Amino acid sequence: MSAVDTRVAAAVAGDRKAIESLVTELLPRIRNLVRYLVRGDGDADDLAQEAMVAIVRGLPSHRGEGAFTSWADRVAVRSTFAGLRKARRARAQLDGSADLASVPHPDGPPDDYAQRRAAVRMLDQLPDDQRHVLVLHHVLGMSVPAIAEELAIPFETVRSRLRIGIAKLRALHGEGAGGAR
Repeated sequence: MSAVDTRVAAAVAGDRKAIESLVTELLPRIRNLVRYLVRGDGDADDLAQEAMVAIVRGLPSHRGEGAFTSWADRVAVRSTFAGLRKARRARAQLDGSADLASVPHPDGPPDDYAQRRAAVRMLDQLPDDQRHVLVLHHVLGMSVPAIAEELAIPFETVRSRLRIGIAKLRALHGEGAGGAR
């Protein structure tokens, strides 16, 4: 059993130090994942916090099948989508948003942070449906059938959104590079 597996098992059993250690390790990963899925850093911070709470509360349901980070990613995605649905309903009543500076990953080099911010700015320009399938496929590595199941949409819809989203990102990247590639 690896150190991570031992720590996860201890966290599942309720060990506070193990839980704190996992949360500290997961927070930058979950924060980045959520930021890829949503517009606005303020919303991402709130949704990442909710995702972390969902992960901690869900620890007793973790069965230990597969990588712990994959399980945590799936919990974060579901929590984020639930938060987005809730926010959409709230926005129907009120309108407003905040945009705060993004938090860099502590282990990442400065140019990696700049590239991530540029990628997020391009993702911000995509419709949510395309953004979500791109992040699930290219960031989390989910298959098209798994995305279709997760989002409860047809397989071909996922493929279409991926294709259109990639084309839009390429066009945006070309614009950002002054049209030269």
